[in-house]
Amino acid sequence: MLKRSFLFLTLSISLSSVMAQFTTTNYRIYSVKHAKEVSLNIIADEMENYDVLFFGEEHNDSVTHQLQKSMFELLYAKYGNNLALSMEMFDRDVQVVMNEYLGGYIREKNFIKDARAWNNYADYKPMVEFAKANQLQVICANAPTRYTNLAGRKGQAALMDLTREAKKAIAPLPYAKASGKYFDKLMSFTEHTTTAATDTNQPKMPAMAMAQFDLITAQSLWDATMAYSIAQFLKKNKAKKVMQVNGKFHSDEGFAIVTQLKKYRPKAKSLIISTATDDDFPKINWDSYKNNGDYIIITDPAVGRSF
Repeated sequence: MLKRSFLFLTLSISLSSVMAQFTTTNYRIYSVKHAKEVSLNIIADEMENYDVLFFGEEHNDSVTHQLQKSMFELLYAKYGNNLALSMEMFDRDVQVVMNEYLGGYIREKNFIKDARAWNNYADYKPMVEFAKANQLQVICANAPTRYTNLAGRKGQAALMDLTREAKKAIAPLPYAKASGKYFDKLMSFTEHTTTAATDTNQPKMPAMAMAQFDLITAQSLWDATMAYSIAQFLKKNKAKKVMQVNGKFHSDEGFAIVTQLKKYRPKAKSLIISTATDDDFPKINWDSYKNNGDYIIITDPAVGRSF
């Protein structure tokens, strides 16, 4: 336990040091619709007409993580308690643990352990703490990796055999699988890991032969479950808005979670932020990114990564 505590302390100190190194000169935000650079305030204002803001990230981009916190704060300033945070970083089966932590019933160290927080939880802690301080709900949106792994190895039929309680942790069966351009995008990758505790922005095929692992079925369960989690929340909280934080692969181009959400809640309106770093920063060819989302955030590669 001492070793684990030291790890998170080290991550926190490292992240704080990185954050102190950048300013507004280390990122650019571009509105695709208006074809010009804008501020986060513009996105917050536009959310007046939307239900879900997808904030797609590269998981180790320290600048993006700080901007996510700022975006969450701006949305709260404008929409108050009609706001919730949804996170890829926590699975549906730990929602009770999240609620206990937000309610002040359990200690942080127990929360981190029992909620299976990612190793870089320090990147997401500021948003969780802001939600806790302001009594905002946090949706543990993702499907547990044990089930996405099962789906990839044995197909949806194997998920059907799970207990009723287990099935609560995933999207209703059967779920829609990736198709069209998103299918093609997934299949363009040649490597994928199925054993990692977290997924990545760019999936890689398993070490086993591709014929032995169905990437499409596994990845689609992640996407469908996060979409279903958001849809469930919106159904119960019709006046509220959701800021969903996920790897950019899960929302870029309106694919993945965004597409799946339309199946579960067709009338929900989504706004997409896509982030990236660019070696030519601050000179950016916005045309090369404009298909990824409604707003594009490019961060300075000179700023250190959080891991």
